[in-house]
Amino acid sequence: MPASRRRFLQTAATATAAMPLAAPALAQSATRSLTMVTTWPANAPGVGVNATRFAERLAALSGGRLEIKLYPAGELVPTFEALDAVRQGTADLAHSTPYYWVGKSQALHYFTGVPFGMTAVEFTAWLRFGEGQALWDEAYAPFGVVPFYAGSSGTQAGGWFNKEISAVEDFQGLKFRIAGLGGEVLRRLGAAPVLTPPGEIMPALAAGTVDGADWIGPWNDIAFGLHRFAKYYYMPGFHEPGPGLEVIFNRAVFDALEPDLQAVVRTAAWTTSIETLADFTFHNVQAFEAMLEDHQVEVRRFPDAVVERLGEVSREVLEEVAASDALTARVHESYMRFLDKARAYAPYGEQGVLNMRSLAFG
Repeated sequence: MPASRRRFLQTAATATAAMPLAAPALAQSATRSLTMVTTWPANAPGVGVNATRFAERLAALSGGRLEIKLYPAGELVPTFEALDAVRQGTADLAHSTPYYWVGKSQALHYFTGVPFGMTAVEFTAWLRFGEGQALWDEAYAPFGVVPFYAGSSGTQAGGWFNKEISAVEDFQGLKFRIAGLGGEVLRRLGAAPVLTPPGEIMPALAAGTVDGADWIGPWNDIAFGLHRFAKYYYMPGFHEPGPGLEVIFNRAVFDALEPDLQAVVRTAAWTTSIETLADFTFHNVQAFEAMLEDHQVEVRRFPDAVVERLGEVSREVLEEVAASDALTARVHESYMRFLDKARAYAPYGEQGVLNMRSLAFG
């Protein structure tokens, strides 16, 4: 070997030996398996599907560090026990809607649906940039869970009825499947509200256990077959202008996640919230046309006199709910303060442009 070649190799070897070893890459956390329950039937349009999408997005965004085992309603725990399952550690997280838990806190009404309340866009604005999220966190703190907004179905329908609602008196004696404050409003007008899990709505309507039923809107209602068992469909509903969906995490489980995984949870929930509203909007538009043309559904609107009375009773109910405890009073005040501003803006914003669109297109 030439001397010059030997000198080059010796110099290279010496230099290599003197170089510090590269620091090993920071090890990622071990894969975590999380148990997730929902209050929806498997693959139910909108709600069940978007719960699945959230779980898949969480796994993907975490790079596989979070594995989600998803259980639809009734598979691991009954529908209305999902919050307790998360609270007690039977499940790590759940996809649901807050008003299923108002027996634990009346404040939770304001994070699902308030009669004649905020639309989905208005609610999201209050939650994201107003006081909503902080108040929601406070409402759930005693139960050891942390909530994340998971979207909305948009404005819901008023529901299916076996008779026309021409006057307030037509609610008398009506056994009607409905959840939330809307049920209390109808009760005060003489109806008998019944809360059944989503998967049991169609069998109850088919069997005559209820005289009518509220579910969500054209897409879900047709998919559940409700149009086969009631003649009249009232739209829009008064009770849920922009109902909220949620992902709730066991607080200890969430706090144990690394900061980047906590950010992944927030990002997955926020992305799901946008996708969920778009999903419902698109498919309700599509289903509405098919509902009229293929299924010959008779769509009605509540008469103005009925709406006015529903409004009067709704205000009475909200005042009583607000007086139930100090936290609910603060939530009510914040919600109504933003709602009042949104109402003043609406005729010059979205409501205004919708009115002009109707005039422009006839």
